[in-house]
Amino acid sequence: WYSLQQATTTETNQNHRFDTYDQPSMKTSIPGPRSQELLQKLKQIQDVSAVQFFTDFQKSKGNFIVDVDGNRLLDVFCQIASLPLGYNHPKLIEALLNPDNTGVLINRPALGVNPPAEFPNQLHQSIIDVSPPGLKNITLMSCGSCSNENAYKMGFIWYMRKRRGGKPPTAEELESTLFNKLPGTPKLSVLSFDGGFHGRTLGCLSSTHSKAIHKLDIPAFDWPTAPFPKLKYPLENFQKENEQEEARCLDKVKQLISEYENKGCPVAVIIVEPIQAEGGDNHASASFFRQLRKIAKATGAAFLVDEVQTGCAATGYMWAHESWQLDDPPEMVTFSKKMQLGGIYHKDEMRVDESYRVFNTWMGDPSKLVLLEAIIDYIKQEDLIGLAKESGKVLQFGLDNLALKYPNIVSRSRGMGTFCAIDFVDSQTRNKIVTDMKNNGIMVGACGDLAIRFRPALIFEPYHANYVIDKFDNVLSKH
Repeated sequence: WYSLQQATTTETNQNHRFDTYDQPSMKTSIPGPRSQELLQKLKQIQDVSAVQFFTDFQKSKGNFIVDVDGNRLLDVFCQIASLPLGYNHPKLIEALLNPDNTGVLINRPALGVNPPAEFPNQLHQSIIDVSPPGLKNITLMSCGSCSNENAYKMGFIWYMRKRRGGKPPTAEELESTLFNKLPGTPKLSVLSFDGGFHGRTLGCLSSTHSKAIHKLDIPAFDWPTAPFPKLKYPLENFQKENEQEEARCLDKVKQLISEYENKGCPVAVIIVEPIQAEGGDNHASASFFRQLRKIAKATGAAFLVDEVQTGCAATGYMWAHESWQLDDPPEMVTFSKKMQLGGIYHKDEMRVDESYRVFNTWMGDPSKLVLLEAIIDYIKQEDLIGLAKESGKVLQFGLDNLALKYPNIVSRSRGMGTFCAIDFVDSQTRNKIVTDMKNNGIMVGACGDLAIRFRPALIFEPYHANYVIDKFDNVLSKH
């Protein structure tokens, strides 16, 4: 494999469009002594079981994260897929230091009641400028969970408005809903998929099915859960089997919708991720999603696409669902992570006209819009969507070859752009490899029971991909 350490100075410099650092540099094992010291201090006041190490954000730059012990790692996980331009990008620093932005940084407005004068233009130049096809309405939120939670509410309100024929709610509905009773509090459901992850708030947890520990001890709604296709790889070798698997899952979707209609809890919303990220990077074909969209339309359910992790260019599309080439856009698309704040794109008909129904104090964060505007400008300026495709091909090619070279350890390499993953023979081996990769200067993440996922920044280049594969090969060779 090509390696940064093997590259000539000229070749390396030519490729360094975005990075200050040349390569990883490891001084201690992970976590190092300073991280362990801070871990003990933090442990006194909160749970730290998920903390891997403490970061020196001043020294972290570009694609490289630096910890408090001086270890420098090539980061292909990027704060759980939320850093679009890596660390300390000059364009983002410039945006934050612009004195014109001081007002919204110091005085965070309640955007639903007192938005700043520049707010409409900010939205048009950032959020609306990259909106999915056919969706020009936006409701801002703060994170992915609250985006999905409020999209469910928006879907329920839309569904009941249709059921009433546009008439206002009755006095009985208004009175009964204060006590969580019919008819004001209707029995409606959200159909989701096994392996899906949509957040950790109450409604979202009822539609999340990736890890039991996320849901344990938390009351849940009786909502339907459909099977998500379990595709066989390589795809070209299992076309017929995968088509049959997708047809089986779609048939189950129809069956569940009918079943819940008959039990008096009709499906008002169907939610799906373009790639089931937390659940293990599970893919389905564009045909599957087109059929699912038709089912939603035919049964009167809102089609909600959760792009919290897949959105913002990493898949080689601004929005992963663009690859489905839908005839009719989804009713709603949610986002967060790389977009820096949360929100719901939606059709005109989904707009909630009454005040305070889909609402919170902040309704987004204009300081994040400052960053997002700079991020979107840079994505366009440097064609980072094209770069995600280019680097993704290199990364995917390397993973495919590692699956051939180590068939007893890894399999099912898959990806879209740089949004890639590979499975391991068991969870124990996967977890050991994640640790070994970190100690070899590569920060990766796990997902599902068996997968390692790759979530680099949009400034991740082909030579970075080659370097990651080179290190991955070296780590696998020792197992």
